[in-house]
Amino acid sequence: MIRGRMTTESLNSRQLEAVHHLASPCLVLAGAGSGKTRVIVHKIARLLQSGLEPQQIAAITFTNKAAAEMRERAKALVGGRAAKSLVVSTFHSLGVRLLRADGERIGLKPNFSILDSDDVLGVLRDAGGTTDAKLARRWQWAISLWKNQGLDASAAEGAAENDDERVAARVMKRYEERLAAYQAVDFDDLIGLPLALLQRDEEARNKWRATFEHVLVDEYQDTNAVQYELLKTIVGERGLFTAVGDDDQSIYGWRGATIDNLKRLPQDYPTLKVIALEQNYRSTGAILAAANAVIAANPKIFEKKLWSEFGQGDPVRVLECDGEEHEAERAVALIQSKRGEGGQVKFSDFAVLYRANHQARVFEQKLRAAQIPYKVSGGQSFFDRTEIKDLCAWLRLLVNNDDDPAFLRAVTTPKRGIGHATLASLGEFASKRKVSLFEALFAPSLAAAVNTKARDGLHEFGRCINDLEHRARQTVGGEAARVFLMGWMKDIGYEQHLYDGEDSEKLAAARWANVLDFIDWIVRRCGGEKALEAGDVADEPQSVLDVAQTISIIISLAERGDDQDVVTLSTLHAAKGLEWPHVFLAGINEGLLPFKSEAEDMTAERLQEERRLMYVGITRARTTLAVSTLKRRKRGRELVAGMPSRFIAEMKLDEQKTKEDPREKLKRIRAELMARAAPAPTA
Repeated sequence: MIRGRMTTESLNSRQLEAVHHLASPCLVLAGAGSGKTRVIVHKIARLLQSGLEPQQIAAITFTNKAAAEMRERAKALVGGRAAKSLVVSTFHSLGVRLLRADGERIGLKPNFSILDSDDVLGVLRDAGGTTDAKLARRWQWAISLWKNQGLDASAAEGAAENDDERVAARVMKRYEERLAAYQAVDFDDLIGLPLALLQRDEEARNKWRATFEHVLVDEYQDTNAVQYELLKTIVGERGLFTAVGDDDQSIYGWRGATIDNLKRLPQDYPTLKVIALEQNYRSTGAILAAANAVIAANPKIFEKKLWSEFGQGDPVRVLECDGEEHEAERAVALIQSKRGEGGQVKFSDFAVLYRANHQARVFEQKLRAAQIPYKVSGGQSFFDRTEIKDLCAWLRLLVNNDDDPAFLRAVTTPKRGIGHATLASLGEFASKRKVSLFEALFAPSLAAAVNTKARDGLHEFGRCINDLEHRARQTVGGEAARVFLMGWMKDIGYEQHLYDGEDSEKLAAARWANVLDFIDWIVRRCGGEKALEAGDVADEPQSVLDVAQTISIIISLAERGDDQDVVTLSTLHAAKGLEWPHVFLAGINEGLLPFKSEAEDMTAERLQEERRLMYVGITRARTTLAVSTLKRRKRGRELVAGMPSRFIAEMKLDEQKTKEDPREKLKRIRAELMARAAPAPTA
């Protein structure tokens, strides 16, 4: 606990007010770049200073990365011992904590399994009796939204508005039955089940209310209905919490987040103290003026207006481009021009932000042609691919036989005649004996739970895993590893599984190529070579099991680090919370931003969220901001006339101030000509 004086010289008056308010619920309206994390860690220090123990404080964020950053910053302020005992976690991690401790009160064993997205898809396909992955994904999306609204299968069926939703609700019922039988939960359950536990069980509720004396929630505007109810249930009527968020940055309505949670706070907590942080520590005056002007068109829950002490800075530029290729050439030219000015301008100072993933392709082509290094954020990682996750599940099971999610994925991929009924019986059997699914395979009393044919199939799978584990331990070096891994693929029929599961032979071949790439990587590791991204020297040869034991390290090495000197290409959603000196907002056209498909109407609520997305994009920029609009753009295979987004007019830019300097124009034209003259890159 902090006993000495807390240093607050770095805080402005509004931040200090938020830090020192302890007597009642507090809502901190933290505008973009206003130092919200600084406020949270200083408030943690203030709570410790007031007499709370570290373990009585819970700070909740939305990503593991944000939680790790918050803990490090708290450690720097309050010391390692205090920071170690703080509860700094995501909502989902907090849910795991509650369920591991008290889940047995609602029928969950302590070592329940947590299914990832692909695991869920497999269970849903089985529950719905379909091999159509796209249909199962639609069910998955619908079920997730229902769970985020606090609806179970019965309530979802009552709320269904059409036949497709009614079918999804019936599948949800069978899906929930399977999860219960498997002693498994999905990510949405990590919020919904702790809420159900605390609402139904007074003893558990009182325990956790006594555990957490003060709760801080970061990015509060991104909470969904169930997360808000969980917060309310934990803090109780006293409501000793600090919610930090920004109604102008609420951009996740499509995945269940609701801005209504901000509206409800003053109603549910009449003593709520609202403090607005309006001083921005990121952007110039010109950028903030554009941001304030855009967001002013949205109705306000709480009033605030960003300002900074950085001066006016360069004017925001609007660039009219002939089409997508011209737009990408102008982005490349801006990067080359800015770096040509001298100084310490790095590639990592630049970001190109867009509304949809497909917009990245032409920028990648032009950056490669100009030999400019880049990374794509918000896209699919290699290790997120289904086929790689399949193989990682097998490797995880070799290392840890008690990994139930890995067991469920491996035993059903590829299919081996072990169906839902058998796994449900095995899950119930394992749950009663408080053992893992794999350990339950060889229990003598299993014969009473499953029939002979099912037991034989399970035993065969168990022997397969034990044999693979033994051989993986003995297989050392690259060439031996390749023989082992390719033999494993042949033994389980994985290549045929990929071709059987895809309608497109080309897509199946691409997935098999990914498998071969993964095998090559493991072979290099077994041969003593580390991933080049790490910059390490070669190690001694390793066994396949050694590599399997470090699979999480392999995955982290596959992902590009944040410290690389590369241009960032990112969706606007993935860019939230980040910042760059120089930002290029691409494709700011009607139909793209605000996004609208031909089949949907643009509701007032959707338009407001799209406007908030534009606001987020503008406020990612620190020094310069360029906004591009297309005269012609592709829509499917057609080329259609482009209309500038209404958000450009809403920025209310002074055209005289944004007129391009003749010298800058000359430099830009030269850079564009160089970009166009570069050899055409391969797709």
